[in-house]
Amino acid sequence: MNKFGFGIIILLFSCFSCSSDYTILDPVESISLTADSSVKVVGESIMFTVKTNDGTDITDQAKIFVNDSQIDENSIVGTEVGELTVKAEYLGVASEPLTIRFHDGSEINFVKRVLIEDYTGTWCGNCPRVNHAVELARAQTDKIVTVGIHRSSSNPADANYDPYNYDTSELEAILNMSGYPKALLNRMTRWQPLEQNNIPQVINLTQGENPKLGIAMDASVVGSTINLETKVKFSKDFSNLKLVVYVLENGLIYDQVNYTNFYTGPGTISNFLHDHVLKACLTPLLGENITNTTVGQTFTKTFSVPVPSNIANLNNIEFVAFVVDENNKTINVRKASSGDNQDFEEL
Repeated sequence: MNKFGFGIIILLFSCFSCSSDYTILDPVESISLTADSSVKVVGESIMFTVKTNDGTDITDQAKIFVNDSQIDENSIVGTEVGELTVKAEYLGVASEPLTIRFHDGSEINFVKRVLIEDYTGTWCGNCPRVNHAVELARAQTDKIVTVGIHRSSSNPADANYDPYNYDTSELEAILNMSGYPKALLNRMTRWQPLEQNNIPQVINLTQGENPKLGIAMDASVVGSTINLETKVKFSKDFSNLKLVVYVLENGLIYDQVNYTNFYTGPGTISNFLHDHVLKACLTPLLGENITNTTVGQTFTKTFSVPVPSNIANLNNIEFVAFVVDENNKTINVRKASSGDNQDFEEL
């Protein structure tokens, strides 16, 4: 073989051996930098993602800079209140800068819900009108939490016997409102009769400024034990707050006296469905004091208690937690079912 032919072989060998060691990268015209949130509380983290113009995720290959200092990971934990400028670089191409901000927790708002405590009775002929009004209100908003407080006697021999009677006389003494039905909004405001004609009164309480405290519950019923963790988070300073936690039961069937034209009309409604029936209160009825009510704090109350003996069906248990101020007015409320592991409804 002449030298010329040998040289060609050497050249070809060199080309083939190099092809396994080097990858020719396509040119990148632009990259984008995004964050999973632009605003977080100090102590929380913000995660970044870098992608090419065609959507390829290059986060692991890109360099990320916060205030011109490169960070090792693709996330940052806020250590102080203020704004930070973030940018990314990849193969000499830079992203548009991104501004993120950490705050002290005071900028958080929470979903606003209204509590309806419906004082009712299976013997109470006018009480179905409130139940009907609740249905009308629920058709307009899902921000309603209802509690059916049944009154008045637990004695089967009495004319006003109710098998679901729950003694709330301590609370009713504060309300100073006689007779049934009566429906209270956020515990202390009377839903004006005739309730079905005053639906806006309920809807209006779900509007306007959002509350600065939120509620989340982790709930389970294991065997005959209720395990409930109730958390309250604050985005401003509060004082003199109390927590109330109810155990309710849904799906209860019992005849309902009816003087109204709703449902089947005047008479007795056979096998009427009673939902959200109050069966127990895990705190004092007027509430348990809450500590650590300053901005950024979370108060936690854990319950591990036997299922109340008056619960007919464990699968129909429901929990309601709400926070009241020094005037017993509800600031916010939330409900949960067994198996729920709730996050705070932050806005």
